[in-house]
Amino acid sequence: MTKIGAVGGGQLARMMIPASIDLGIELTVFAEEEGSPASLATASVGDFRDVNQLTDFAAGLDVLTFDHEHVPTPVLLELEEAGVVVAPSAEALSLTHDKIVMRERLRDLGVPQPLWAQAVDQTQLDAAIGAVGGFPCIAKKPVGGYDGKGVRVVHEASDLDDWLSEGPVLLEEKVPFVRELALLSARRRGGEWTPWAPVETRQADGVCSEVIAPAVGLTEAQRGGASELAHAIAEGIQIVGVLAVEVFELGDGSLLVNELAMRPHNSGHVLTELSVTSQFEQHLRAVADLPLGSSGFVAPAGVMVNLFGEVSPEGKNRAWESVPEAKIHDYGKSARPGRKVGHIVIVGDDSAELLDRAEQARDAVHLPLG
Repeated sequence: MTKIGAVGGGQLARMMIPASIDLGIELTVFAEEEGSPASLATASVGDFRDVNQLTDFAAGLDVLTFDHEHVPTPVLLELEEAGVVVAPSAEALSLTHDKIVMRERLRDLGVPQPLWAQAVDQTQLDAAIGAVGGFPCIAKKPVGGYDGKGVRVVHEASDLDDWLSEGPVLLEEKVPFVRELALLSARRRGGEWTPWAPVETRQADGVCSEVIAPAVGLTEAQRGGASELAHAIAEGIQIVGVLAVEVFELGDGSLLVNELAMRPHNSGHVLTELSVTSQFEQHLRAVADLPLGSSGFVAPAGVMVNLFGEVSPEGKNRAWESVPEAKIHDYGKSARPGRKVGHIVIVGDDSAELLDRAEQARDAVHLPLG
């Protein structure tokens, strides 16, 4: 039996568990704390920054993969040097650790992306702002930001005084996009690669709130271009596993790459019910070097809405009473502002109608008790 270890005990590792059972894979998890969402498969609890702890965890595994992208690159390199099969590789994951490194790699691959520049200190700021087209522009902390954190719109140079005192800042043009899309795919070591149809993502306060699959209104040429873009990145970085390429769609239909994620991704949760092969099954197939599954859809459309407030048994019951077709995924997390604690998926024929139903279910889940 293939043995796979996942670093991180969050909801992504949690949702790998049923896929691993179906595939006959033994999945174990290295979690950050007791009682994590993936506690059913947790074998170790510790510090993922400690190479000795991860080396002990990896003993006897066929491959080590990830629920998150926070394991430091030096730790990953030491694991690889010790003979641990790491998927995705340390080199690939390094692109997610530093957004400036990611931008440089995408530039080398010739991938379309927003204008960008880095400012190490105040002396470079004016030139960097000019390079991205002036104000307003987008500033990002190169390390550590996610779900809207570490990102701000900059209207004047003084807006960056605090961040520049801490280290380099990535500046990007403020792209006049019409919507955001996610291009999800999976790749095996030998190069077998399978994409899903592009999905549309909708944000609230910098965090993904809804996903519509497939993205409505794309032409055949646009779908082909999106597939070529995702494949070029997957091959260029030699990804093993699921890759999510977040892109901006411009008014002329062209795409600019915003971010990369090298693991199952929030935008792909809709695929659990909509796709023949979920992103979690596909990720495990890819890292285990098994033939990839079909990425075809079992229904014309699907939508996913994230849950940000308390998910109680009473709330779920209310949702099912009004929207019985809703598939509610509860991560077992406590609620706090901006935190994703679950999601709802509905599949069917018309994405607009499905979104209305999903919103109805979400509202029912979050109704106050009493």
